[in-house]
Amino acid sequence: METRELRYFVAVAEEAHFGRAAQRLGMAQPPLSRAISQLERRLGVELLERTSRGATLTEAGAVLLREARAVLDAVEAAERRTRRAASAGPGLVLVAKAGASSELLAKLLDAYASEPDAVPVDVVLCGVAEQERLLRDGRADVALLHRPFDSTAGFDIEELGTEGQVAILPSGHPLTVRDHVRMADLEDLPGLPLPRWPCPDGTYPDGPGPQIRDQTQLLQLVSLGRVCVVVPESARAQLHDGLSAIPVLDAPLVTTVIAWPPHSRSRALAAMVRTATRL
Repeated sequence: METRELRYFVAVAEEAHFGRAAQRLGMAQPPLSRAISQLERRLGVELLERTSRGATLTEAGAVLLREARAVLDAVEAAERRTRRAASAGPGLVLVAKAGASSELLAKLLDAYASEPDAVPVDVVLCGVAEQERLLRDGRADVALLHRPFDSTAGFDIEELGTEGQVAILPSGHPLTVRDHVRMADLEDLPGLPLPRWPCPDGTYPDGPGPQIRDQTQLLQLVSLGRVCVVVPESARAQLHDGLSAIPVLDAPLVTTVIAWPPHSRSRALAAMVRTATRL
C-alpha cells in the first residue's frame, strides 16, 4: 500500500462521501474513486459500502482506518524528527503535563544535568492529554505519561512510580473533615460538579462541569467553588491556601512512566531514561 492511497482512504472514510473527500484532497472525484477501488482489489476486501447518499465503512474498512491513521501519523513523525535532527543541535525535547509530577520532573532534570554527557533539554509543559500526542507526532523525544489516563501503546516505557488519587475540594467543605471519601460521594455534590476532560477514552472521571484545559485553570475553578476534582496524590504539592485534599479509596491507581519511541537510538535519551529509573 502507498501512503497516498491511505490518505485518500482516510479522507473518504472520515467524510463518508467521495465528493466531499475529493474536495478536501483538492482532486477530482473519478480518480479518487478509482484509487479506492484499486486498493480494495489489491487487498481483496470491500472497504466501503457505496450508497446514493455516500459511503460507510465495512468491518474491514474500520480496521484499515485505524491502522492507516497510525501509519500516516508515523510517517509524519518521521518527517518531523528528520527535519529536527538536521536543523537543531544535540538536545532532547521532554514533554509533561503542566502541574503533574512536578517534584519528579525537577529531580529528573537536575540529576540528568549532572551526567557527564548530558545535552540541553527543552521542557514542554502541555495541557491535559496532550503529551502523548506530541510524543507520537515527533515533536517530543520523551514524555512523562500517566496510566490509565494516557495510552502507552506503541511506546517503550519504564515505570517510575504508582500512587493513589485524592479529591481536591475548597477548604471548609463538609467532606474535608473526613479521612477519606469514595467516588460515589463526589458524583452529585451540590454546586461542585466533576469537570469534563478533553479525553475521549473515558479514563478520567468525567462529569457535567466545565471542560478542563490545564492544571492552573483546574485549581482556580476549585478555589472558586465551581468544581471538585480527582487527581493523583502528587498534586498535593501544587495546592495553595483554600484547597484541601482527601484520599479517594476506590479511585484507580495512577502509574507515572517515562515513554519514548521504540526505534530511538539516541544515547542522550538512553541516559535520561537511566537517570529516571535510578531516581
